[in-house]
Amino acid sequence: MFKKAGKVFFLVGAAAGFAASIFVAPAASADEVKNATKFGDLSLASQDLLSRAAGDGNNFLHTNGNYWQSRFYPNRQINTSNVNKLRPAWMFQMEVRESLETSPIVVNGVMYVTTSFDHVYALDARTGEELWHYKHKLGAVTTFCCGPNNRGVAVYGDKVYLSTLDAKLVALDAKTGKSAWEVQIAEPDKGYSETMAPTAVNGKILIGTNGGEYGIRGFVKAYDAKDGKLLWTFNTIPEDSKGVWAVNDATGRDMHRDIAAEKAAYQKNGDPYKTLGGGVWQNPAVDLATNRIYFVVGNPSPDLDGSIRPGDNLYTDSLVSVDLDTGKYACHFQYVAHDVWDLDAVSPAIIAMVKNDKGEMVKGVLHGGKTGHVYVNDAKDCSLIRFSEAMVPQENMWVLPTKDGARMLPGANGGVEWSPMAINPNMNLVYAINLHQPMTYHVQNSAYPGGKLWLGGAFKVIPTEEQWGNVTAVDYNTGMIRWQVKTPQPMIGGILATAGGLVFTGEGNGQFKAYDAETGSTLWNFQAGAGVNAPPSSYSVEGKQYVVVGAGGNTQLNYKRGNTIISFSLAE
Repeated sequence: MFKKAGKVFFLVGAAAGFAASIFVAPAASADEVKNATKFGDLSLASQDLLSRAAGDGNNFLHTNGNYWQSRFYPNRQINTSNVNKLRPAWMFQMEVRESLETSPIVVNGVMYVTTSFDHVYALDARTGEELWHYKHKLGAVTTFCCGPNNRGVAVYGDKVYLSTLDAKLVALDAKTGKSAWEVQIAEPDKGYSETMAPTAVNGKILIGTNGGEYGIRGFVKAYDAKDGKLLWTFNTIPEDSKGVWAVNDATGRDMHRDIAAEKAAYQKNGDPYKTLGGGVWQNPAVDLATNRIYFVVGNPSPDLDGSIRPGDNLYTDSLVSVDLDTGKYACHFQYVAHDVWDLDAVSPAIIAMVKNDKGEMVKGVLHGGKTGHVYVNDAKDCSLIRFSEAMVPQENMWVLPTKDGARMLPGANGGVEWSPMAINPNMNLVYAINLHQPMTYHVQNSAYPGGKLWLGGAFKVIPTEEQWGNVTAVDYNTGMIRWQVKTPQPMIGGILATAGGLVFTGEGNGQFKAYDAETGSTLWNFQAGAGVNAPPSSYSVEGKQYVVVGAGGNTQLNYKRGNTIISFSLAE
């Protein structure tokens, strides 16, 4: 069944590709909810259900699968021996045709997906039938970096939670899609926005903020799931942000800082914490056993000009852990101090059992960096256990930006961009998708512009040099690359691993592929007609496993736009 804007269009049976004439639905009015769900007795997304998500072969309850964010789906019905029989089960086309980064959430046969500009759809996960459609009424001011994206919802109890481009948190009734409450998270006119999905846990809704390119002061906040009351705020930029004046990055390489000049500027002008950036782009990992969360913090502001922000610029470019109940600081580790290359930490943290440097199994936290390394940290104190081999070329690190431009690799998009990684704990492998975009870094001094774009220069793609991407499997207990597959375009979107020995990810050229998780062999592909730049999910209904992904392209890399959610199952 193929659906366009809520209408049945045609049946699909082809293994690769689709084509369709275009039907344009009339625009929905602001905050309109269409087609209230016919299901009135859905089971609630209870805390117990959410806590057991890692072993749930029916649902996909969190943006990254479970609280540890492993993106490892435990059902093996679709596996290496039969994935070549995967076919579209249904397609659904949404009203908005723009960059699509949603992670489909599935609860007891109902799927929730979002679009750019903050629409939410509830669909029958078995057929793709629209149950309801919510359209957020955006405020007069929206200021956002890298596209009008939305990465999905959180579910908790009888509510669905959405964060918006105009920096609001909205609670929707899961049965009807009607707004129950909304709160203003931060001020859009100061550069704050929301593209990340919230996280729901123990009666709290956790949300970070975007805006590191606009001179904001970043944070993570916790709201009461019942009424939206603010419970705590952790500022990702402390009032004392200077740090230890680190000379080397996490891998031990000299970052060419002029520490004496920075200290003099700090003494003269004071701490720049109020406009230092530090956005949080992606969901935190949650450890219910220790009652702590782990998240990574983005770049400082302005991105490329470090002269007006002396110091290490804590906690930018860092892994941070705080207490779930209070937001109190627990630990941090900074990967790149005083970042002037926009190589911030954006891909979400993953909790996993790993080997430490003594060969002992400990609870670790994995992060895929724009630098091209997978970092493995100790969850207890955030300290670095190891870093992987570089997954992309690294050249001239860490050459300082200049007025005319200095060439350094990786470029400002990575390495691993915001794209979530996945692990297979049975193989001790973590899977990442990477970009290779050679760039030059240019610096230009400018004063804080008051909520406007503030890069302090520019990073420019070198048009004469080849761009490409890769899918990489890394042994997180050794840091060694197990296998790597080159792709014709830089990769952005996300990845999913399954107990069936598979890895699913998509490309900007419309290809959606399944790889052998152990060897990297391509086992199946499908041409979606638009860039597949969203993280895949998997779920089961009535005993049948599905794999679902959004095909809508990407603003950041200008991949072909679309508006389709495609769900696949095995041909019968």
